[in-house]
Amino acid sequence: MRFMIIVKASAQSEAGAMPSDAMLTTMADYHQQLAQAGVLLDASGLQPTSKGWRIRYEGGQRQVIDGPFAEAKELIAGYTLIQVRSREEALEWTRRFPCPHDDVPSCEIEVRQLFELEDFEPTEAIARFRDMSVGKV
Repeated sequence: MRFMIIVKASAQSEAGAMPSDAMLTTMADYHQQLAQAGVLLDASGLQPTSKGWRIRYEGGQRQVIDGPFAEAKELIAGYTLIQVRSREEALEWTRRFPCPHDDVPSCEIEVRQLFELEDFEPTEAIARFRDMSVGKV
């Protein structure tokens, strides 16, 4: 089972502020534990939305919308992707996740389970994804 730990953005992360050395050390320690346990698949911070864009689909058309985007608390500043045996194991790892922002008094992370190809009915499209190794780890 794969889970994504989503780090919500803060006003500071959206302004492009880099994490403190202490924060980087704390995150490195945690991610090293994940790696040593063999559950870490990927992890990264994201650039501020001012360097990104969105594609809006409406009426069969696509529109490019350049960042930045409002409401920093609804944006993503980074993620960690883990593969574990159960939801309970994922919960235990995420309970240990360090507070991701040392510059705000309160923050939160969000955890979401990823779909696996086995979650879908076997169809030609799913077989094509399987052939591409998409959704495999």
